[in-house]
Amino acid sequence: MRELAETARQWLSEGRAAFLARPVTEQGFGPREPAGALLVDPRGECVGNLYRGVFDAELAAEAAAVPDGVTARVCEVSVGAAEATEARLTCGGHAEVLLQPLASVPAEWWELLGQGAGVALVTRLNEGADRAESAVVRAVDAPATDAERRASELLGTHRAGRDALYGQSGLVLIEACPAAPHVVICGGGEMAEVITRQARLLEWEAVTVGSAGEAEKVLAAHRDAACLVVLTHEPEFDVPTLRVALAEGVPYVGALGSRKTTARRREGLLAAGVSEAQLARVHGPIGLDLGARTPAETAMAICAEILGVLGGHESGALRDTEGPINP
Repeated sequence: MRELAETARQWLSEGRAAFLARPVTEQGFGPREPAGALLVDPRGECVGNLYRGVFDAELAAEAAAVPDGVTARVCEVSVGAAEATEARLTCGGHAEVLLQPLASVPAEWWELLGQGAGVALVTRLNEGADRAESAVVRAVDAPATDAERRASELLGTHRAGRDALYGQSGLVLIEACPAAPHVVICGGGEMAEVITRQARLLEWEAVTVGSAGEAEKVLAAHRDAACLVVLTHEPEFDVPTLRVALAEGVPYVGALGSRKTTARRREGLLAAGVSEAQLARVHGPIGLDLGARTPAETAMAICAEILGVLGGHESGALRDTEGPINP
């Protein structure tokens, strides 16, 4: 969704009668982009990625048929196994896709997405699903309704996602686009470089800092999305930086090092007034136990742990879990 912001603003400035399309419910399709969405022009121009384009023409035709004044249309779409293979989808599936006139989506939504802010869109559909009203919920807003509370929960996972709530007045679609995780790496070298590459592969931000003062500034600027990775073993650098991160309440705090180094940092943090409860938030030694040996493998273990912590998900093998693989 975030990648559509610039195009949406441009189309709005041109006065295009375009639509925003995204799923309300879906089954199948395999792994998919949780914030997948499409801007569609009734003339057939499409921007974005929704099911690898398999429904683009169909949605363009539906958009062209929406009467003036109607602010929502829910279309049922499905793709079989053969079509899925041709479209390079993992498997077939079925979805209900909401088409909403671009002009009825708050302009603030696109502005905040373009700024990289953590933000959610709450869209209420009436019983006939032909009327929609959307409102923006920012990460810093205090929730006042069930929909806003669910939006805050989704933003709190630091991962894009959608949910739908059903009530007497109709359906409420909640779409969350948190700010991208901002990995703050303390200490340079090869390890910092491979962590940066791994983070950017996940479309995260990453920056390497060389002092406690610099780290403090970056953490403060990205408090809600910061993920601290301490590589340095210098007490005048690692202990103050860890203390600041814990005090700021950044979502992930990790430190690379041996058991001996971890114990030294622990003692330093206790001496600096950090509580046992705060110390429990430090992931040190850092990373999931994947048997990593090389810098690249270690970077993967670190980023995998960050991913799990941000999503509130305890890591484990898929074969040891139950329920849908892609909930």
